[in-house]
Amino acid sequence: MSNDSYSALVYAIRNYWQRRKLVLTDLVFWLVIYCYYVSTAWPTYEDKGALFEKMFVKTGLQVGLTYLIVYLLIPHLLSGKKKIWFLPGVLLSVYLTYTLYTGYRYFSFDPRHPGLYKGFDLQDRLLDLNFFFTELTWFLFPAAMLIALKYYREQREVANLREQKRVTELKLLKTQLNPHFLFNTLNNLYILALKKSDKTPELIAKLSAILDYMLYQCNDKYVALADEIKLMKNYIDLEKLRYGERVAVDFEYRTEKSVEIAPLVLLTFLENAFKHGVKEEIRCASIRMNLRATRREIWFEIQNSRPQSRQQNTGAGSIGLQNIRKQLDLLYPQRNWLKVEEEDDFHRVTLKLQLHGA
Repeated sequence: MSNDSYSALVYAIRNYWQRRKLVLTDLVFWLVIYCYYVSTAWPTYEDKGALFEKMFVKTGLQVGLTYLIVYLLIPHLLSGKKKIWFLPGVLLSVYLTYTLYTGYRYFSFDPRHPGLYKGFDLQDRLLDLNFFFTELTWFLFPAAMLIALKYYREQREVANLREQKRVTELKLLKTQLNPHFLFNTLNNLYILALKKSDKTPELIAKLSAILDYMLYQCNDKYVALADEIKLMKNYIDLEKLRYGERVAVDFEYRTEKSVEIAPLVLLTFLENAFKHGVKEEIRCASIRMNLRATRREIWFEIQNSRPQSRQQNTGAGSIGLQNIRKQLDLLYPQRNWLKVEEEDDFHRVTLKLQLHGA
């Protein structure tokens, strides 16, 4: 069986079970409604058969009314451009149901059970709007409950779809980030290999450690900040193998234990600093990083010198920073603050993240 055929089969089976689950849920709902009607009227009926019959008809009419509103009026009127007709449509549907129930009582139920009721005038009952509006709540009660349940299911599905979309977007952003990092690193390796440098094995070991972390250890939504710090230190060591004395890196950090962060967030800023602050600098470049983290907040600042030849804005519009802005909005909605500063001689990024539970 091909992959497409297998996927189609799985999709069909999943849809079948979902539809069956919805049908069973509705059956249980109406069974509960019917039992509720019977239980509340049980003490007042000596003829239990009459009670079961009346409540069965009553529930059946409400089933028809409810599905008429949920699957016909709401999709075609309330959700369309004919909202003004929705309320009249509901009132007309309830009145028709009320007429059917009144007719059933007058022509069938009451004549067979004269001891239960003294009877009523059919025309007066059908034209009595006060009595109709009194019964309106009774007719719409199950419909309101089922609409609320349906709305809850739809909102849960929307939430699931949003979560799936968020995960998909994050995966896409990471696939954009990792090749960008790998390209720079492999370029470093290529240059050292051409020079037949003795540092090449050390570079390969550092690269192996970084790739192992990226591929196998940072697939969760959040990872230990200590692991991210180790990743950045490996990256710094790897880049210093290439640039040597051309770059001075100062990395200060103070963090509490058990602090977590979204993976690869901080590495993007470090990557960007080397790309725009060191690569084109003919003199000694500098990078300063400061990281402070508590269980409530992470504060990170990175500043790199700017080459004299680059006076235009380079860092703020880079692919890495564009990706990281998107990731921050996905992972820390309304809980992230990012500031990018461009001066003639330095580029600074400041990031604040409010952590979960803060």
